[in-house]
Amino acid sequence: MKKNLFFIFLSLFLFGLNAQDSISQTSNQRPVFEYKNLNTNGDSLAYRNLDLIPKTFFEKEGVRMATVPVVLFAGAGATWGARKDVREMRNRYIPDFEVHYDDYLQYAPAVAVYGLKAAGVKGRNNTLRATYSYAASLAIMATVVNSIKYTARVKRPDGSSNNSFPSGHTANSFTNASFLHKEYGVADPAYSIGAYSAATFTGFGRNLNNRHWISDVFAGAGIGILSTELGYFFIDKFYKNKGDNMGLFSKIEGNENPSFISLNAGFAAATTNFLKESKLDDEKEKGFEAGLEGAFFWNKHWGIGANFSFTSFPVKKVKFDFDDESIGSYDVNTESIGYLNFALGPYFAYELSEDWLLMLKSLAGYSSVANGFITVELDNKELYDGVLEVAEYRPSNSFRWTNGASVTYKFNQEIGLSAYVDYHISNSKIKYVFSDAIVDEDDEMNSQVKEKANYFTFGLKLTAFF
Repeated sequence: MKKNLFFIFLSLFLFGLNAQDSISQTSNQRPVFEYKNLNTNGDSLAYRNLDLIPKTFFEKEGVRMATVPVVLFAGAGATWGARKDVREMRNRYIPDFEVHYDDYLQYAPAVAVYGLKAAGVKGRNNTLRATYSYAASLAIMATVVNSIKYTARVKRPDGSSNNSFPSGHTANSFTNASFLHKEYGVADPAYSIGAYSAATFTGFGRNLNNRHWISDVFAGAGIGILSTELGYFFIDKFYKNKGDNMGLFSKIEGNENPSFISLNAGFAAATTNFLKESKLDDEKEKGFEAGLEGAFFWNKHWGIGANFSFTSFPVKKVKFDFDDESIGSYDVNTESIGYLNFALGPYFAYELSEDWLLMLKSLAGYSSVANGFITVELDNKELYDGVLEVAEYRPSNSFRWTNGASVTYKFNQEIGLSAYVDYHISNSKIKYVFSDAIVDEDDEMNSQVKEKANYFTFGLKLTAFF
């Protein structure tokens, strides 16, 4: 089964890689020009003929088509082992969430395309040709999604059926988002930002409603984007050009500022012992982080942005030994520590070269920490057979300070892959409330301590520039 999935993804990637070479041999297009700053001092502007300049590997059309989907497929694989941890965070923060906005939001970008065309707003293609491209994209998406769904047969997190991987809603939403991006992103990047924001929140909705694992969402997003790329490839090949109205947009130039939106995932490493005072853990924690980040730059160097993320630290099991050999030893299990974070602040960017970008940030924000239960399991099953809930830890919400840096390799002017490192500083008061199982109702055995929660995060960001 895993081999089948690998060969499906590999075939699609290789097909996209060779697509441009095939079309370039059969197409008789006029030269395409780009209005670009060719002077490194920024003093002059000039046209350059893109057909006369050798393309780098990542500038080739086939590679451009496949880059983002392949990164998303890699994200699906990387998060496969952590998908239950992500669901645990959902169950602890919003266990009763049931708002099925994702059933409707997935269609919003496609509705926007036809609404704009009905209003007479010029896009890449006329309505009929856009419909052909859209229909081809949907056909490819539906075929791939359903073929994998009923081959992989992964159980949904809510246990309702065995067709979880990949997420069909997410694939459909990213197909629709790429449709809007293809038709109107060339006219105004705001259309692309709105489209992919709607698709991203659709994918989050599948997690929040407990219908899909995080790996399902990553894979669905990759399939949706690749399906639209291939759908447009087939129709463009039939029409022998790249769009009906491309000449109208040939002289449009972006502001070249590094404004961006990114999807982040990485590894978290604590520099303090979170539960040191309670002696529930004697090691610095290691966990994971995932989130969204974006910033608007008003010039090439300075901007303001925000970060929204989840961080989870599984707590190690601690073993205690009784002096009484008849009792033996027992294990103390503590639920993972989960942080829901939001922060904003200034960003600084410096272009190391045409392809490499350095970015620094300093953010101030707020961190909400989930409560967790502490349970005991005795090795001597004759005394107590099972898990005994003995206490609950209740961290307070706290101020959080974040400083970070990232280095981005830009595959092209729209997409890049960033490696980042952030350092987070916060203090939280942790209250321990002991259960009636070990404390009489009339007794109070609660305690409260203040502990630091400082940690690094290292990871990758899929970055879209606008």
